[in-house]
Amino acid sequence: MNNRAKGIEGENIAVEYLKKRGYKILERNFMAKTGEIDIIAQDKNIVVFVEVKTRENTLFGQPIEAITPQKVRSIVRTAELYLLSHKRQNDICRFDVIEVLKGEVIHTKDAFRV
Repeated sequence: MNNRAKGIEGENIAVEYLKKRGYKILERNFMAKTGEIDIIAQDKNIVVFVEVKTRENTLFGQPIEAITPQKVRSIVRTAELYLLSHKRQNDICRFDVIEVLKGEVIHTKDAFRV
Protein backbone atom coordinates (compact mmCIF):
# COMPACT_ATOMS: atom_id res chain seq x y z
CA MET A 1 0.00 0.00 0.00
CA ASN A 2 1.41 3.42 -0.94
CA ASN A 3 1.63 6.37 1.47
CA ARG A 4 -1.47 8.12 0.11
CA ALA A 5 -3.57 4.97 0.51
CA LYS A 6 -2.25 4.54 4.08
CA GLY A 7 -3.14 8.15 4.78
CA ILE A 8 -6.70 7.69 3.51
CA GLU A 9 -7.06 4.52 5.58
CA GLY A 10 -5.81 6.38 8.66
CA GLU A 11 -8.26 9.23 8.05
CA ASN A 12 -11.12 6.72 7.73
CA ILE A 13 -10.12 5.14 11.05
CA ALA A 14 -9.95 8.61 12.64
CA VAL A 15 -13.41 9.55 11.33
CA GLU A 16 -14.95 6.38 12.76
CA TYR A 17 -13.16 6.96 16.08
CA LEU A 18 -14.55 10.51 16.29
CA LYS A 19 -18.08 9.49 15.31
CA LYS A 20 -18.12 6.82 18.03
CA ARG A 21 -17.29 9.55 20.53
CA GLY A 22 -20.16 11.78 19.44
CA TYR A 23 -18.33 14.15 17.12
CA LYS A 24 -20.17 15.40 14.04
CA ILE A 25 -17.96 15.37 10.95
CA LEU A 26 -18.35 18.70 9.15
CA GLU A 27 -15.80 18.24 6.40
CA ARG A 28 -12.93 16.06 5.25
CA ASN A 29 -9.84 17.20 3.36
CA PHE A 30 -10.73 20.90 3.40
CA MET A 31 -8.44 22.57 0.87
CA ALA A 32 -7.45 26.21 0.65
CA LYS A 33 -4.54 28.09 -0.86
CA THR A 34 -2.82 27.88 2.54
CA GLY A 35 -3.04 24.09 2.90
CA GLU A 36 -5.32 21.23 3.85
CA ILE A 37 -7.07 20.12 7.02
CA ASP A 38 -7.73 16.39 7.22
CA ILE A 39 -10.92 16.50 9.31
CA ILE A 40 -13.12 19.29 10.59
CA ALA A 41 -15.54 18.14 13.26
CA GLN A 42 -17.92 19.49 15.85
CA ASP A 43 -17.49 18.42 19.49
CA LYS A 44 -20.50 19.88 21.29
CA ASN A 45 -20.05 23.64 20.73
CA ILE A 46 -16.40 23.45 19.60
CA VAL A 47 -15.13 23.34 16.03
CA VAL A 48 -12.25 20.85 15.99
CA PHE A 49 -9.55 20.89 13.31
CA VAL A 50 -7.90 17.47 13.21
CA GLU A 51 -4.55 16.56 11.70
CA VAL A 52 -4.22 12.81 11.14
CA LYS A 53 -0.82 11.11 11.07
CA THR A 54 -0.68 7.44 10.10
CA ARG A 55 2.36 5.23 10.58
CA GLU A 56 3.15 1.53 10.56
CA ASN A 57 6.02 1.87 13.04
CA THR A 58 8.01 4.38 15.10
CA LEU A 59 11.26 3.96 13.21
CA PHE A 60 11.29 7.71 12.57
CA GLY A 61 9.63 8.74 15.83
CA GLN A 62 6.05 9.11 16.96
CA PRO A 63 3.62 10.24 14.25
CA ILE A 64 2.82 13.50 16.09
CA GLU A 65 6.52 14.46 15.87
CA ALA A 66 6.09 14.86 12.10
CA ILE A 67 4.01 18.00 12.65
CA THR A 68 6.48 20.82 12.15
CA PRO A 69 6.03 24.47 13.14
CA GLN A 70 5.52 25.19 9.43
CA LYS A 71 2.70 22.59 9.29
CA VAL A 72 1.09 24.13 12.39
CA ARG A 73 1.13 27.57 10.72
CA SER A 74 -0.44 26.07 7.59
CA ILE A 75 -3.19 24.36 9.59
CA VAL A 76 -3.94 27.53 11.57
CA ARG A 77 -4.13 29.69 8.42
CA THR A 78 -6.35 27.15 6.70
CA ALA A 79 -8.59 26.93 9.77
CA GLU A 80 -8.95 30.72 9.75
CA LEU A 81 -10.05 30.60 6.11
CA TYR A 82 -12.55 27.82 6.91
CA LEU A 83 -14.03 29.81 9.79
CA LEU A 84 -14.31 32.97 7.65
CA SER A 85 -15.79 31.20 4.63
CA HIS A 86 -18.38 29.44 6.81
CA LYS A 87 -19.17 32.56 8.87
CA ARG A 88 -18.01 30.83 12.05
CA GLN A 89 -15.17 33.17 13.05
CA ASN A 90 -16.74 33.68 16.50
CA ASP A 91 -16.93 29.95 17.23
CA ILE A 92 -14.72 28.30 19.81
CA CYS A 93 -12.20 26.04 18.11
CA ARG A 94 -9.33 23.74 18.96
CA PHE A 95 -6.63 21.81 17.16
CA ASP A 96 -6.33 18.05 17.73
CA VAL A 97 -3.98 15.42 16.39
CA ILE A 98 -4.99 11.83 15.81
CA GLU A 99 -2.17 9.36 15.40
CA VAL A 100 -2.99 6.03 13.81
CA LEU A 101 -0.13 3.73 14.69
CA LYS A 102 -0.44 0.12 13.56
CA GLY A 103 -4.23 0.57 13.54
CA GLU A 104 -4.34 1.94 17.11
CA VAL A 105 -5.66 5.46 17.69
CA ILE A 106 -3.94 8.04 19.91
CA HIS A 107 -6.01 11.23 20.21
CA THR A 108 -4.30 14.37 21.49
CA LYS A 109 -6.85 17.08 22.18
CA ASP A 110 -5.69 20.68 22.07
CA ALA A 111 -2.37 19.53 20.57
CA PHE A 112 -1.34 23.10 19.80
CA ARG A 113 -2.70 26.59 20.31
CA VAL A 114 -2.80 29.73 18.24
